[in-house]
Amino acid sequence: MGFKLKIEKFDEYLYELRDKYKIYAPVIIKGKGTFANTDTIRYEEINSIKQVEFDMKSTFSPKEIILPITQTLFYFTENECMEPKQEEKKIMIFLRSCDIHAMKRLDEVYLKNGNEDCYYKDLRDKVKFVLMGCNESFENCFCVSMGSNKTEDYDMYTKIEDDEVFVDCKSEELMNYFNKDKECTLVVEPEYVSSNVIKVTIPENLDQRVFKSKMWDEYSQRCIACGRCNFVCGTCSCFTMQDIFYKENKNAGERRRVWSACHVDGFSDMAGGHGFRKDKKDRMRFKIMHKVYDFKKRVGYHMCIGCGRCDDICPEYISFSSCVNKLNKVMEEVD
Repeated sequence: MGFKLKIEKFDEYLYELRDKYKIYAPVIIKGKGTFANTDTIRYEEINSIKQVEFDMKSTFSPKEIILPITQTLFYFTENECMEPKQEEKKIMIFLRSCDIHAMKRLDEVYLKNGNEDCYYKDLRDKVKFVLMGCNESFENCFCVSMGSNKTEDYDMYTKIEDDEVFVDCKSEELMNYFNKDKECTLVVEPEYVSSNVIKVTIPENLDQRVFKSKMWDEYSQRCIACGRCNFVCGTCSCFTMQDIFYKENKNAGERRRVWSACHVDGFSDMAGGHGFRKDKKDRMRFKIMHKVYDFKKRVGYHMCIGCGRCDDICPEYISFSSCVNKLNKVMEEVD
């Protein structure tokens, strides 16, 4: 159902929705950028659609809403374990097509990988997606190459033009809020990009022969193992476990799930001190091949969604897209 509303009227409905929903969107956070006196764009709760940053790409993906950076799984004492109180409100997220595709990848990992993760599922079942269109490609994006530039998997679509909000609402539950006095029905279609400056080609004959290529050697020197590429990625899903013991009682505490990453030192270490992928080139190889080879071999589509955030955030200017394109030459050489 397509319709339009004045911004002020749309915000009135947002106010009503906030009784049952926590509403998240990318917003500009002043002074919190990488460098001094710079800003960042990150997901936070909003009160008005005017807070939503439609014109620039968010630095972080919306995955941190349904896969928190730090999440308490349960509390424990000498005698019992207790689960934390669950948030009763549902979740509404403003996000772009590529990030909706990223959620599909996370669902594959946490819900369809042989066992449902109950902590992820509890949050995921509450989510409704509000699509944000893209009328032009952002820097470092290659979503068209990855097929994530378009989607039909949204509950509502919104865009702002002048002082009006244009809406396409697919969700009957959400439509109940807007049925009261929407001004008129009209055709509202999402805006999608059809081309990117960056084009990525994944070799059709890609296989494990690339593991021994010399192309990985440069990353031993360039990569500093900070893990920033993993943490801004919408599809990276790795974590570690921490047991926190309270000072007041050493036999009581909580177990937390905390983000971790394949690029970070110690991630692949085993008991006894042995570590896989000690060299940073091996970590880069692992990440690249997982995003464009291993995952697809298992589920039928690539893990990477081409958002380009990894390239945006890398302090060493390492380009994921360039690295993937180098695979073509390597496969030509080994054939």
